[in-house]
Amino acid sequence: MSPTRTITVDGRPALRFERHLKHSREKVWSAVTDPRHLSQWYPMRVTELEPRVGGRIALDDGEGTVYTATVTHFEPLRLFAFDEHAPDGEKREFDDHLRIELRDEDSGCLLVFTHVLADPSIADGASGGWEACLDELTARL
Repeated sequence: MSPTRTITVDGRPALRFERHLKHSREKVWSAVTDPRHLSQWYPMRVTELEPRVGGRIALDDGEGTVYTATVTHFEPLRLFAFDEHAPDGEKREFDDHLRIELRDEDSGCLLVFTHVLADPSIADGASGGWEACLDELTARL
């Protein structure tokens, strides 16, 4: 595990995490893009995922709210990114942007997870939450 870094992406604050994984990019790619696997570690259940740029993602928070997202990057085995929109009826200036990159390493692959925050005030809580999610992902591989 690598420590969280706070960075700036397009002038917005973002959290960046790296995990050195002892698994192939193929196996990790499935864990981050297959709705069944993604739902096991992502904070919401994935009920729909269209694996293409412009594709729709539906995320159920389990409390009656469904969030939608739009796939912004889908480059198999390398990059999966999406913009997570505010639920219906809520307005915010920006969407959250989530980006998952995979790179080969000698003994597996490097996962780089970046969350560009819609609301910078949640950075501390989000950081701890993502650490737990990425721990769960690692445990399930």
